[in-house]
Amino acid sequence: MTAHDQMRRMLDELMGSSRNGEDSRKKTLHFSSHRVCKSFLLNCCPHEILAATRHDLGVCPKIHDVALRADFENSARKEQYTFHLEALKQLRNFVADSERRTQSAKIRLAETQEMLNAQEAARLEKIRQIDEEIHETLLEAEKLGAEGDVENSLKTMETVEALKQKKAAAEEEHWNVTPASITQQQKLRVCEVCSSYLGVHDNDKRLADHFNGKLHLGFITIREKLQELEALVGEKHITKSIENEFENVQESNRSRKRRSSSHSPRRRHKHNKHHRSRSRERKDESRHHSKGREKESHSHHTKDRHRSSNR
Repeated sequence: MTAHDQMRRMLDELMGSSRNGEDSRKKTLHFSSHRVCKSFLLNCCPHEILAATRHDLGVCPKIHDVALRADFENSARKEQYTFHLEALKQLRNFVADSERRTQSAKIRLAETQEMLNAQEAARLEKIRQIDEEIHETLLEAEKLGAEGDVENSLKTMETVEALKQKKAAAEEEHWNVTPASITQQQKLRVCEVCSSYLGVHDNDKRLADHFNGKLHLGFITIREKLQELEALVGEKHITKSIENEFENVQESNRSRKRRSSSHSPRRRHKHNKHHRSRSRERKDESRHHSKGREKESHSHHTKDRHRSSNR
């Protein structure tokens, strides 16, 4: 990376994607886009953490941009639930794959050690049998010599020499097919954090080099970030649930209050009073119409009597 590139990166980290003005900001990608790596925004993308190690994952399929990370860190939306959930999902998948890889390494190592142990045991058993045969043949030669059978005793000793040569060849074969690397593999263990192989008898310096190495520390960083996100997302989820529950209780109280208000004695009294008032008005109106009809009937009756008297 050139000095100019380093300067640009520093400016992006400090000022974000809008450091060249509004026109530039309109052309840049927003950090909320699905194309942007949310784990990178939260400083926990495995592709970035494990770069240049034996477990290098290559280039992340999503966008890494320090300017977008600066925008995110300066935004009020950095506390939003969805960003942490997406990063949490990615880290969970990565750690699950890592644990499967660790178990596979353990199984593979156990199978290899079992096979090597079986092969070594067979070769050592062959050498032991030859050695036992040499011992028995020597006893036979000594017995023949003690009995004065010198000729057969010498022939038996020739057999002993042949057996010794056979034993030497078996021992050479054993050490040739069991080089130091295979012998060392029989004394390995798997690191529970990063699934690397460690020597059972490694000295303190070699162990310190491993535990302080970028690979091992990178896996520790990822696992710690996963625990942090799980706690944070769990807390946010509980808080959100409490807020929703509180809102539901408030709404229930408001609904109950409205129903209670509609059936209160005071409201019923007002309703009954209004109903009685309307009833009195209807009765008064009915009496008024009745009196009007009586007056009209009386007037007609008076007129009829007057006409009759005139005749």
